[in-house]
Amino acid sequence: MPDRQALCGILFVLHTGIQWEYLPQELGFGSGMTCWRRLAAWNEAGVWDQLHALLLNKLRSKNQLDWSRAVIDSSHVRAARRGPKTDPGRSTAHDRAANTTSSPTAKGTRSRCR
Repeated sequence: MPDRQALCGILFVLHTGIQWEYLPQELGFGSGMTCWRRLAAWNEAGVWDQLHALLLNKLRSKNQLDWSRAVIDSSHVRAARRGPKTDPGRSTAHDRAANTTSSPTAKGTRSRCR
């Protein structure tokens, strides 16, 4: 299957949110499993990182990056300073929480079947 058709199938699945196995054969993108395997192979080969770098370089060279819609993911950016101090959270270390998995039942009334 040509790469272009596989890419169109991948984009269709990602855009619509359908499951890979439900990719319609009539669209000519091949089977969902074929597209999924191609996506995994391209991911393993670093194709998406290379494509991302290429697109960023092109946009930078033409001064077309729009940073007004940028989002920083805090899981990837180290905080330079600690945030503002807040009141300490209420500790539950010394208090036992209520048991929510069973109700109190007298030992004599419990079922012996397990």
